[in-house]
Amino acid sequence: MSGHSKWATTKHKKAVIDSRRAKSFAKLIKNIEVAAKQGGADMSGNPTLVDAVQKAKKTSVPNDNIDRAVKRGAGLSGESVDYQTIMYEGYGPNGVALLIECLTDNKNRAAANVRTVMSRNGGTMADPGSVAYNFSRKGVIAVMKTDDLTEDDVLAAVLDAGAEEVTGRGEGFEIVTEASDLVPARSALQDAGIDYDSADIEFVPGVKIEVDLETARKVFRLIDALDDDDDVQNVYANHDVPADVQAALDDED
Repeated sequence: MSGHSKWATTKHKKAVIDSRRAKSFAKLIKNIEVAAKQGGADMSGNPTLVDAVQKAKKTSVPNDNIDRAVKRGAGLSGESVDYQTIMYEGYGPNGVALLIECLTDNKNRAAANVRTVMSRNGGTMADPGSVAYNFSRKGVIAVMKTDDLTEDDVLAAVLDAGAEEVTGRGEGFEIVTEASDLVPARSALQDAGIDYDSADIEFVPGVKIEVDLETARKVFRLIDALDDDDDVQNVYANHDVPADVQAALDDED
């Protein structure tokens, strides 16, 4: 779902089907509920909720669903929300490292499902800490390219707001910050009149593994299968897809 290390932004293009759209909606609603539970329903004081709602709206989640999720998460509807974040570690084909972030109300179900998907798609589970050491929590902001927006424009807007790097990624730009600088960098973009597509705290790998076409296919197939599980919110990996391999994947769609 959200190129950097995250699956959604490196994933090769594919047709969107109704079942996947429904799963995406459910995961976006979960994020809203958790953000509202942690920071309250007032978006003026809850930047995490602002980003969760914006992402849902850009994915066409109906406003009524968003409003209900905010109220449910904040405890304003009489319903309770009790999700637990769990991180699993593993390896994909050719030693590609994976961090699998789950948001679930049933830890045993999530663990069993992740193990099953990994074993069926060429992955193996890893001991806690054996993969995570290579990943750091970072703020990652995606900005879509336009005819009148250059990389220098984006860099100038966020340079004094804590941006560590700005990189061109396919049809957009990616801004990486320290996790604590995500909100200031996002605000700096808004002040400069630059629209951003997403702004999230993510796990970014320090060392990446370049993959060939066949390995890329296998890794994407595994991450795709993990992403299909309702409890899996995000999958982070340290694969690096060269431009020629990405082009070949695009041609296969």
